[in-house]
Amino acid sequence: MHLDGSCYCGAVRFSVEAYAPVPFMRCYCSICRKTAGGGGYAINLGARADTLKVTGKRHIGLFHAVIDGEESSGERRFCKKCGSALWVSDPSWPDLVHPFASAIDTPLPEAPSSVHIRLGSKAAWVQP
Repeated sequence: MHLDGSCYCGAVRFSVEAYAPVPFMRCYCSICRKTAGGGGYAINLGARADTLKVTGKRHIGLFHAVIDGEESSGERRFCKKCGSALWVSDPSWPDLVHPFASAIDTPLPEAPSSVHIRLGSKAAWVQP
C-alpha cells in the first residue's frame, strides 16, 4: 500500500510502500512511549526502505536511544522544526523502515487486530 506522510508543520513530507499497513504494531517500550506515543505506545507500520522518498531532508533530526548504557543502532527520525516523530529504522535490517502511524496522511485501513510488543515496558496506567 502506498503511504504519504508528513510532520505537523509540513516541513517534512515522505512517501513509502507499506508491506504491512495492518495489523498495527503497538510498541510500549519506553523509547516509543516517550518519543511518539501519547496513548502509552507508538503504532509502527512496516514498509520497504528502498521505496522511501523524502522532501525537506534538512529539517530531519536523528535520535539514537541509549539502552543499558550503549547507543542503540535504531535510528529515529523526527522533524527538527515541530518535533513530530516520523519513522524508525535500523541498519541491522536495511530493507525495513517503520513509519509511525501518527505521521501518515493516507487513510489507513481499519486494522482487524493489533500486535502488542514490549508489554514489559508499558506504563502502569496503560490497558492494552
